[in-house]
Amino acid sequence: LQNVRIDPSSISFNMWKDIPVPFYLSVHFFEVLNPKQVLQGAKPILSQRGPYVYREYRYKTNITFHDNDTVSFLEYRNLFFQPDMSNGTEEDYVVVPNILMMGAAVMIEDLPDFMKILLSGALAGLKQQAFMNRTVGEIMWGYEDPLIDLMNKYVPGLIPFKGKFGLFIEFNDTNSGLFTVNTGMKNISQVHMVDSWNGLKNVDYWRSKECNMINGTSGEMWPPFMSPTSLEFYSPDACRSMTLVYEQSGKFKGVPTYRFVAPKTLFANGTDYPPNEGFCPCMQSGILNVSSCRFNAPMFISHPHFYNADPSLVSAVEGLHPSKEQHGLFLDVHPMTGIPMNCSIKLQLNLYIKKVSGIFQTGKIKPVVLPLLWFAESGSIEGSVLNQFYTNLVLIPSVLDYLQYIFLGLSVPFIISAVVLLVMNK
Repeated sequence: LQNVRIDPSSISFNMWKDIPVPFYLSVHFFEVLNPKQVLQGAKPILSQRGPYVYREYRYKTNITFHDNDTVSFLEYRNLFFQPDMSNGTEEDYVVVPNILMMGAAVMIEDLPDFMKILLSGALAGLKQQAFMNRTVGEIMWGYEDPLIDLMNKYVPGLIPFKGKFGLFIEFNDTNSGLFTVNTGMKNISQVHMVDSWNGLKNVDYWRSKECNMINGTSGEMWPPFMSPTSLEFYSPDACRSMTLVYEQSGKFKGVPTYRFVAPKTLFANGTDYPPNEGFCPCMQSGILNVSSCRFNAPMFISHPHFYNADPSLVSAVEGLHPSKEQHGLFLDVHPMTGIPMNCSIKLQLNLYIKKVSGIFQTGKIKPVVLPLLWFAESGSIEGSVLNQFYTNLVLIPSVLDYLQYIFLGLSVPFIISAVVLLVMNK
């Protein structure tokens, strides 16, 4: 118990402070093969590109212990491209929706027609089109676009940034917010459980108290002596708490584990799963509308290839092949300590696109939730850390267990002899 508390003297503290597990971020893009036809109302045909793999380093700063048995910290992520592990380079060009333009078109759909016509004319002057051909590096880490200045001029406050735009521009060399978690010094069952995030006990993105709750841990470790039921964690990237469910027991390189996976209800809509009504407005089951925490942009997250989603989402495009083996997320946790041994968290980013009256660049595009990319954050304990884990938590307990039976077996003759001598002396 002492060694799983968040305490500088515990064995697990350094593992918690500077995670020794090699994490990798693998990104797969969906290239649109028929952009001109999509503009005329055709079904999008997609081709998966990648993976583009990045080594991910995580470390904590601003670690501050408080009197109420909690500790606050900022965790930073640094990403470095791995050419030898990737199928392509960051200089590869990919045809994808013009995310800024298509997102803004849906966001301004309810504005007066004359404003949309003016904006459409300005877009034409900037040679903005519904689809763009940009490099992987630009899409991920940012590119300069005169559309940003245009939006800030004509519709101030519509977008919250200036300069470059990139889907992962705030993912590298940044932190995921100030977490305050329990240390477990007084109550080990609360260790790693989130006390607050950015000073908040609840978020305000969603429409129900339950959906706004910050539950579970920060997603790194869990309290020891886990039961084979479920685990929870708060994800700033998804703007919500998530619950994974127990699937099966197993072993990772000899270490006993519980495997937790996403239930089919994780991204279900309020009709199919009423507790999720607070995450609406919803569309089909299997996609989470994150517009409320993404500046009202029509963005959705899901499992890759719409795994576990309504079949209509898969059939609305061509090129998707959902499968549990390739697209299901999992977390293998050592139940005695609550420390993950092996994990692969997979999510897909989607953009809702459609024809918007007055915005001529949207052509005759039919409404569709279009996959942009999916990514997997994966890591497993290995090397000296795994050896220490196996020795302390598997090998030594097994030896002690074996020895107790040896000692018990050796003690039986002595016990019988003692009883015999006692009887004879009487």
